[in-house]
Amino acid sequence: MGKILGEYYRYFAANGRLLTVPLCVAFLTVLGLLTLSSASLSFVGPNYLLRQCVWLALAFPCCCAALLLPLDLLRRHSGAIAIFALLLLVAVLVPPVGHAVKGSHRWIDLGFFHLQVSELAKLALALRLAERLAERVGQPWDIREGFLRPAVLLGAFALLLLLEPDYGSTFLFLAVGFTLFFLGGTPLRLLLSCCAGATLLLALFVARNPVRLGRILAFLDVESTKLTGSYQLWQGLVGFQSGGLHGLGLGNGRQQLSYLPEAHTDFIFPIMAEEMGYPFALLALFAYVALFTILWLEIYRIHDTFLFLFANGILLFLAAQTAINLAVVMGLFPTKGMALPLISYGGSNLLLAFTSLGLLLNCFRTAQAQKPRLADLLAPRG
Repeated sequence: MGKILGEYYRYFAANGRLLTVPLCVAFLTVLGLLTLSSASLSFVGPNYLLRQCVWLALAFPCCCAALLLPLDLLRRHSGAIAIFALLLLVAVLVPPVGHAVKGSHRWIDLGFFHLQVSELAKLALALRLAERLAERVGQPWDIREGFLRPAVLLGAFALLLLLEPDYGSTFLFLAVGFTLFFLGGTPLRLLLSCCAGATLLLALFVARNPVRLGRILAFLDVESTKLTGSYQLWQGLVGFQSGGLHGLGLGNGRQQLSYLPEAHTDFIFPIMAEEMGYPFALLALFAYVALFTILWLEIYRIHDTFLFLFANGILLFLAAQTAINLAVVMGLFPTKGMALPLISYGGSNLLLAFTSLGLLLNCFRTAQAQKPRLADLLAPRG
C-alpha cells in the first residue's frame, strides 16, 4: 500500500491540474447537500440530508478502495463480474427479490438499502467491453470476436434494462457501448448499421408502451400538457424562472413543497437554481464541464488500450448521465428517471459516482506506473 500511495503522490505532483478534480467533486457534493438540507426542512418526510451524509461517509471509503484496487485483478475477472451483474439484472425482475417503484423493477431490497442494479452494471459493462476489445489489439480484425461477441453482451444488458422497464438507462448503455466499439476499432459502417437497428428497435418498444409514448407526446407540446403529462417538466421550468439572478434563498423555494415531484432526485437542479439563483446553477455547470474535460484530457495520455477503453467507459457513463439529466430538466429531452451525479439524493448514485472517480484515478496512476522512467532506460543492462 505504501508503494501505491507513493505512486499517487508522484503522479499528482507531476500533474497539478488533476488537483482540480477533487475540488470540483467537493463543490458539487456540497451544493447537493445544501439543496437537500433545504428539502429536509421544507416538508415533513425523510431527512434527506442526514441520509445523504451517511451515504457520503460510505462513498469515500469506496473511492479509496477503488484507488488501491489492482486493475489487472479486475481485468482477469471481468467475465465473472459481467455475469454477476447480469444475474442481478435478472433478479430485479423476480417479484420477491426486485423492488418495484411506479411500475419499474430497478431495485433489489436489501432491507436497509435499495440497490439500483443498473448502477453496478455500468462498471461491469465498461470493464468487460474494455477487456474484450483490448485483447484483439494487434490481431487481424475478426467480426465474430471483435464485434459479435461483445455486441451480444451489450445486447443482453440492454434487453434486461428494457424489461424493467428503464428506457433511459437502455439508451445510455447502448450509447456508451457503441462509443467503446468505435474507440476499439470497429468499422464505422458496421457500427452505424447497428446504431440504426438499435434505434429502430428502441422506438418500437417505446411505441408499444403507452406510458413512455405519452411522455414523448407530452414533451412535444409542454404548455398544453402542463397539468398532465408534462406537469413535472413544467414545474421544473417554473423553478428556473422563480430563482432569477439572486434566488429565493435556501428553504424558501416553492417547487419542492409537493409541486415538483422527485425534487430531491431527478429534478434537484431546478430546485438549486430556484433557491440559489442562476450564478450557482452556472457554477455547477462549469464544475461539471471542468471536471469531465480534465479527466478526458488525462485519459488521452493513456497508452495502454485496456486502461484507455475502461477509463473512457467509466467517464462516458458519468458525463452522458449528467448531460441527459440536465437536458431533461431544461426541457431539451423527454422526462427520464435519471439522477444527477454527485448532487441528486440516492445511495446507489453516490456510491457509483465516487467509485467511478476512484477507478479513473487508478487508471491514470496505473498507466503512469507502466511508463519506464528515464533512469531505468539509462541504467546499464546485464
